[in-house]
Amino acid sequence: MKYKDYDIENFISDEFFVQWVKNPSENNRHFWEKWLEQHPDKRFVVYEAANFIRSINYNINPDLPDKVYVDMYENILKFDEAKPVNKAGRNSGGFFYLFPVKSIAASILLMFCLWIQYEAINFRTENEEEIQIAIISKSNPVGQKSIIDLPDGSRVHLNSESEIEFPASFSEDKRWVTLKGEAFFEIQKESRPFYVESGLTSIHVMGTTFNVNQSENGSLYVALVTGKVRVNSKEGEEVDLEPKEMLVIEQSGTYYKTGFDPLDIIAWKDKTLVFKSASLREIKSKLEKWYGVQVEFKGVFDNNWTYSGIYEDEMLENVLRGICLTSGMKFSIENKKITITNPK
Repeated sequence: MKYKDYDIENFISDEFFVQWVKNPSENNRHFWEKWLEQHPDKRFVVYEAANFIRSINYNINPDLPDKVYVDMYENILKFDEAKPVNKAGRNSGGFFYLFPVKSIAASILLMFCLWIQYEAINFRTENEEEIQIAIISKSNPVGQKSIIDLPDGSRVHLNSESEIEFPASFSEDKRWVTLKGEAFFEIQKESRPFYVESGLTSIHVMGTTFNVNQSENGSLYVALVTGKVRVNSKEGEEVDLEPKEMLVIEQSGTYYKTGFDPLDIIAWKDKTLVFKSASLREIKSKLEKWYGVQVEFKGVFDNNWTYSGIYEDEMLENVLRGICLTSGMKFSIENKKITITNPK
């Protein structure tokens, strides 16, 4: 059976897959990353199997089942006993006279066991043509946002510097997308579950609106507005969220729940730029991502300086005026480069 035909049970019993999950190396990591790129429709199954393996103490040393071992050896011994005996009291058969059947059986059994061990930790390259399910990929560069309608009628607001993938048509039993970056989801409620895969974290959605942000520092933020979601972390933990709760999963795997201000978290989808006691670094980051520009500060600035302000679908120049007006700073715009100076 080829990996493309595997279900969750097949994956969790495949030793090469288990090795990648439990003891990743350069070789198995390279194979599975490339395989997932070629088979994005299997990501959900792979992530579910990986989460299951991480949640238990998995044995990566394959053993030949006792029943198979005993039955096979017993059948070989019966064959030996059933061989005709000649008048000299020896087994007939020429070749088997020189090499006793039991010795041959032991050798065959040993070779078979070694083969089982080898197959358990290696994979065969499949050269046959595979039918690919059409996968749609959408991405936004810096400074651009978009709205994407999914095959089931759900809607995704995709932020800048973000990418989403999903099948051209969902299967009969589940719906799924993969996300890099940030997106706000408005999911249609129906019988099929909906999953958002971000990194190795799986988000199980039950007809809801929520925001997912995979930040540059490796942390993941899942903020629930309405409905209910269940988050399966890469450590195998399951966390349910209620409306107005946000789950923060740090790069280290540590996670916690917290409340959130919808204006801070989801205003971006309505083209509202929010600064809330923002430092110079935060202002620089937001302006660059929002407008696709490069921001540079010149002069001496107070490390404790912060800025708060709300701009609804506003031009860059007006935002800069608002930031500089209350602090006495000045700005200049040259193509895509913004320079903010402090004359003090």
